[in-house]
Amino acid sequence: MIRFIASIFLGGVVAFSLFVLMAKLIENDGVAGKPVDPPPIIDIIMADPDENLNTRVRRPPPPPPPPKEPPKVEMVEPDAAEPDANAFSINIPGIDTGSVGVNIGGIGAMMRDGDATPIVRIDPKYPPEAARDGKEGWVDLSFTINEVGGVEDVEVLEADPKRIFDREAKRALRKWKYRPKVVDGIAQRQPGLRVRLEFSLGGDD
Repeated sequence: MIRFIASIFLGGVVAFSLFVLMAKLIENDGVAGKPVDPPPIIDIIMADPDENLNTRVRRPPPPPPPPKEPPKVEMVEPDAAEPDANAFSINIPGIDTGSVGVNIGGIGAMMRDGDATPIVRIDPKYPPEAARDGKEGWVDLSFTINEVGGVEDVEVLEADPKRIFDREAKRALRKWKYRPKVVDGIAQRQPGLRVRLEFSLGGDD
């Protein structure tokens, strides 16, 4: 019981002391505070640029020189037909024109006025197998000259030996070029023409 009364008394003393301390802290003595100094004024003065000061002016780089024109290359027209460098000879005789009843001679030889004229003849290649076996022979072909001077409708009529030189003979004949037959100023087709291509290993001496 005594402890209880003592604790109540001690708590009252502590509370009273706190109230007195707080009153002292908020007490106003009526004295005005010290005046605050005004902030300093900063005056910024821009100096005039010096006329003697060197000023660097940035200039753009000069444009690059125009590219030089490449040298002109002269166009050289290839030959119409390249000669065969092998040691084989291929005999290309005249062409039987059938319906017109005349023969065409060498390249550029004229027929009757208005008839077809050969311009380019390509020699056929000698088949390697035939050259290796020492075979010679010939191929009879029929063909048509169209309105622009090209060769078409190439067919093998007869060959000796058979099927040895047919492919190269047909391939070469399709590359031939002609000046077509002209009637009344109009180019005409000439079907049913014939030619024999001979394949020989000896060559002309």
